[in-house]
Amino acid sequence: MSLDSFFQKNTVEAGCDEAGRGCLAGPVVAAAVILPPDYTHDVLNDSKKLSFKQRNAIKEEIKSDAIAWAVGVVSHTEIDEINILNASFLAMHRAVDQLKTKPELLLIDGNRFKPYDGIPHETIVKGDGKYYSIAAASVLAKTFRDELMLELHREYPSYGWHTNAGYPTVAHRDAIREFGITPHHRKSFRLLPEQLEIFE
Repeated sequence: MSLDSFFQKNTVEAGCDEAGRGCLAGPVVAAAVILPPDYTHDVLNDSKKLSFKQRNAIKEEIKSDAIAWAVGVVSHTEIDEINILNASFLAMHRAVDQLKTKPELLLIDGNRFKPYDGIPHETIVKGDGKYYSIAAASVLAKTFRDELMLELHREYPSYGWHTNAGYPTVAHRDAIREFGITPHHRKSFRLLPEQLEIFE
């Protein structure tokens, strides 16, 4: 089943999605992508349904095919200050801020969004599996964030961020138990199930 090329015909639409909301470490990253009208792609889909190899191949195609694309990053310290939901909205706002073409409509993956600068928006649950522009944003956000976490992994190799990207895997939590936390961990998150008050 292919995805839809647009939500509203004859409208400049930017698909928006984020990566890293559920992670224990690192930033949350969002992307905004405006694709040509009637854009189609044989493989492009929700980034979670694609392999590492597919995502990295498609990433370059999206960048060259898109009318405009941009990535927004919100750091782990900002996440701790404003909470992960607001940080996700802020990352999307930062991505839209940088688009070289101004969109007339934002297509947001998920069920909530903070309105941005007078541009109308539609929230679409599982939108990254329904619209090409949101799927493209999910691929750019995911690949950009994975590369950031790979760089951080070189600095802190004990936590397996090259494979878990900061998500709460068993190995990641075991490493927190053994080595403690790094400067890149989100202190507002419940890092270990047994340590509810770890930072008091």
